[in-house]
Amino acid sequence: MYRWEITGAALAQRVLAVVRGDSYDRATATAGTLLSAGITSLEISLATPFALEVVTTLAREVGDEALIGAGGVLDAPSARMAVEAGARFLVSPSLDAEVIRTGHRYGVPVFPGVSTPTEIVRALELGADALKLFPASAHHPGWIEDIRAALPQSALLPTGGITIDSAPEWIAAGAVACAMGSVLSEGDRDTVAKRAADLLGRLADAADPGADLEHPVSPDPFDPDDTFGTGPDARPEAAYRR
Repeated sequence: MYRWEITGAALAQRVLAVVRGDSYDRATATAGTLLSAGITSLEISLATPFALEVVTTLAREVGDEALIGAGGVLDAPSARMAVEAGARFLVSPSLDAEVIRTGHRYGVPVFPGVSTPTEIVRALELGADALKLFPASAHHPGWIEDIRAALPQSALLPTGGITIDSAPEWIAAGAVACAMGSVLSEGDRDTVAKRAADLLGRLADAADPGADLEHPVSPDPFDPDDTFGTGPDARPEAAYRR
């Protein structure tokens, strides 16, 4: 899969499940519960003990049925190790050009952390595939509407403080997806399955019916250097129709 295809698939359900745990066993168990509930995009936090082993195990088990990514990627060495472990996408709480370059070197999309318009523009210039708005608790859905009025090519992924009830509001405001942790995964398998089904339905209802996460917007026909859109040397995975 190309980077833009991975990005579209990772965000297709409009929810990215963040898995953190205090052990390998707990993290894999949580991931298994989410996968059985029908969630197809999991971000394994590198703050989890033996996180790379978790990524490798899950990536091998799910094959092409789901996407396993790595979160909390702070630097290029961590990015390289996550890719080697089998991560299909990388998420970072911060904006680091080397993390983006490392992921892109190996065909892996990167979702760096941003919190201001300046950081958003810089991330777009670096070719970020989507933008992790972090912490989302410091903002509100209306902020995304304002940002996208000025920067409609911004594919924002709010993270931090998102709840089952607030997630649809973020999607309705223009977010491409929401990242959620324990608020989504707490409980037994039946409880999580019911919660996930309810959430997915509400997110689909909240989404712009004209949104298209599978295909990026067309390149700028008036810019000879913009063969594939946003970014110095890559197609515009960060620019999705909304």
